[in-house]
Amino acid sequence: MRPVSEKQSPAPAADEQIAPMHLRANAYALGAIALWAALAALAVSLSHVPPLFLTGAALVLGSVPSWPLVLRDPAQWRIPLRTLALGVYGLFAYHFLLFIALRHAPAVQANLLNYLWPLLIVLLAPLLLPGMRLRWTHVLAGLLGFTGAALAITGGRTPDAALAWGYLPALAAAFIWASYSLLTRRVAAFPTTAIGLFGLVSGLLALLCHALLEPAAQLQARDWALLALLGLGPLGGAFFLWDKALKLGDARHIGILSYVTPVASTALLMVVRGQSPGASLVLATALILGAAIVGMRA
Repeated sequence: MRPVSEKQSPAPAADEQIAPMHLRANAYALGAIALWAALAALAVSLSHVPPLFLTGAALVLGSVPSWPLVLRDPAQWRIPLRTLALGVYGLFAYHFLLFIALRHAPAVQANLLNYLWPLLIVLLAPLLLPGMRLRWTHVLAGLLGFTGAALAITGGRTPDAALAWGYLPALAAAFIWASYSLLTRRVAAFPTTAIGLFGLVSGLLALLCHALLEPAAQLQARDWALLALLGLGPLGGAFFLWDKALKLGDARHIGILSYVTPVASTALLMVVRGQSPGASLVLATALILGAAIVGMRA
């Protein structure tokens, strides 16, 4: 005779199992966003530092939190060359282009244009990730976002042709970060600790380019302190949090959530520069946030 078993409670529904994972993903994403909000302000405060040196030193510092874990388990950094190349593409190319943009275009406008990357994540997800489709609402979100960016750049006036090229690195940086974020879902799974290797290799590459192409950096004690904040925060801890968020959550939802970043980043940047937002900048921000809402509903 089969023994009588105790009555078992029903298994949790699939949605109940998935919900905590999405909450954790959102928490990690918000942590990264909070750190990235300070990126533009720190970069502008260090605008006198050669961009390749700034990129390299900050990325090397950003890799430091992963070193103790790798010393205990070196296998954490044993990843395919293709994955490492993707990491260098994301971390080195993105930040170098962003720092170039912040030097050759008005910082607030370049910063807003750079923060089209959350929208680009939504738009590119159907193209780069299997099982996702591009709908008309995605296209509408794209048009709203680019309209907002154009308004931020021009301020409602005819753009200055002498400055126009300075916006191109910001737009290229936005594309690079969006595509990097999505393509990490297309390569073989890798531990989040490997983000430290991405930063270390990218940083050393940038420092090598600095030695070959730029004059030697001259930093004061205050510059080193700001550089440490930049490396351990926006160019360090934020990457680890972002990778965890992408591994646990839906890239489209995380991309939409990331639209908290341009508002917080631009507000902090304007405080640092002693500026007040004009009507065109407020409208541009509203359009970009509206694009995010449309993209989320898509």
